[in-house]
Amino acid sequence: MILRLKQMLIKEFLQILRDPRMRMVIFGMPVIQLVVMAFALTTDVNHIRTAVLDMDKTPASRELISRFTAGNYFEVVQTPASDREIQGLLDRAEVRAVIHIPQGFEKDVAGEGTGRVQILTDGTDSNTTAIVTGYAEGIIQAFSADLREQRLEKAGMAGVLKPVEIRPRALFNPNQESRFYYVPSLIAVMLFLFSLLLTSIGIVKEKEIGTIEQVMVTPIRKIEFILGKTLPYILTGYFTMTIMLIVAFFVFDIRVQGNLFLFYLLSGLYLFGNMGIALIISGSASTQQQAMLTCFLILMPCVMLSGFMFPVKNMPEVVQYATWLNPMRWYLEILRGIVMKGVGILDLWPAIAAQAALAVLFITLAWARFSKTLS
Repeated sequence: MILRLKQMLIKEFLQILRDPRMRMVIFGMPVIQLVVMAFALTTDVNHIRTAVLDMDKTPASRELISRFTAGNYFEVVQTPASDREIQGLLDRAEVRAVIHIPQGFEKDVAGEGTGRVQILTDGTDSNTTAIVTGYAEGIIQAFSADLREQRLEKAGMAGVLKPVEIRPRALFNPNQESRFYYVPSLIAVMLFLFSLLLTSIGIVKEKEIGTIEQVMVTPIRKIEFILGKTLPYILTGYFTMTIMLIVAFFVFDIRVQGNLFLFYLLSGLYLFGNMGIALIISGSASTQQQAMLTCFLILMPCVMLSGFMFPVKNMPEVVQYATWLNPMRWYLEILRGIVMKGVGILDLWPAIAAQAALAVLFITLAWARFSKTLS
């Protein structure tokens, strides 16, 4: 068995590495896509292009505007002179937000009235709009609190009423930078894509050129055939994952907080399950084009239902049950738990058990499919 498996592995590695384009796809494309997509996929909202219409032009209005421009969130790029210019700026997407301070603002905040500020946002992107509105509300609330404290000091009541102070703290990602969320997740997506695509196409390619029949007429057994077809791509996946981890460390400062050996061990479980899906696809496809289309048909639902873009808990209950059959969902829980939180087996055992069950299921189905092919 060892000798037959060794020869099978040598054949597979030679077949993979002799094609320059295949080498580029395996070793180059995952890294390129990781870097490009990591920079493109970000939910950080800063340097918001902002227009300011200050109809009051008083020290109070200038102080409020300085609060908006003090950080990296708002960047004033336009100062329209009238209300009519605002609509055009938003229509042409020259600005994402408009701060409109009406005349009499300082008089209202200095007296007993209520100072009013209008924040207009481009609502075509609802997520960005919600974040921009939250930033603006926070700045205005801090400005109002400072005004209230100044009034209490003038009235001699500064020590009577104590404001409530909120001290938020985000664990595992203190600065709430989206790269710490998306970069590890992209590793899972790239591993799924390339392990699924390359394995299924590699096997179907042998069908097209007729070499797989030559393998089947040899004394090789089913287990040796499956191992011979999966182990080279699993090792290739490990190599690709290592390169992506190195790039993530040096380019994005992403560190594995947990046990690196456990991470590699569970990544092998993920890759093994992916190989089972690839073998099932290759068993049902007759051409490389069919295999590729089937891979992309599977890829999109798996990515969308994995928790990569949207939290699984926010999905309808029926869809949440469907995600149980998605290996990427469980691997993302494992990956984020080890890489970002540094947790171990005791905290991850439900995801590990589900990942192992899916790997066994897919390999078993591939085994059954292969036996039908031989018959």
